[in-house]
Amino acid sequence: MTRASTSPKARLAKPVLTATLAALALFQTGCSTFNRDWNQARKHPAQGIEGAWDGQWISDVNGHNGRLRCLIVRPDGQGYVARYRANYWGILRFGYSVPLEVQPQSTNGSWSFQGEANLGKLAGGVYRYKGSASTNQFQSSYHSKYDHGQFQLHRPSIAP
Repeated sequence: MTRASTSPKARLAKPVLTATLAALALFQTGCSTFNRDWNQARKHPAQGIEGAWDGQWISDVNGHNGRLRCLIVRPDGQGYVARYRANYWGILRFGYSVPLEVQPQSTNGSWSFQGEANLGKLAGGVYRYKGSASTNQFQSSYHSKYDHGQFQLHRPSIAP
């Protein structure tokens, strides 16, 4: 009795599953420094646009949404970087950074910003961000080839 040959779909299923699990594991790692830095930033009053933010993201394309935390820093004292930590499907976490061009708005004490980052092919490629922030409210739109939506964030309470 000869064994039936495995279908092409079955031969591809295992490598695809393995690659997907490896990617998910990669997305789950590298979070400890974000959590530590974000919690540390919560201990200090906000300085301008810098510091910890907390809220949600929502896709205008498919309605997917989740918790979103952000830490805006100035690592070189010049440019701004938004470090994001997003939850997806309630169980997946994804962290990434976006360099931001920030402009103060002299009329009302707020800031406008824009930036872009390539999150990789698996995450949808290049995302572009544009938004504004006051000392306690942060809103941004995001756009990529496959998705677009909104970020709505606020300052978290100051931690003891």
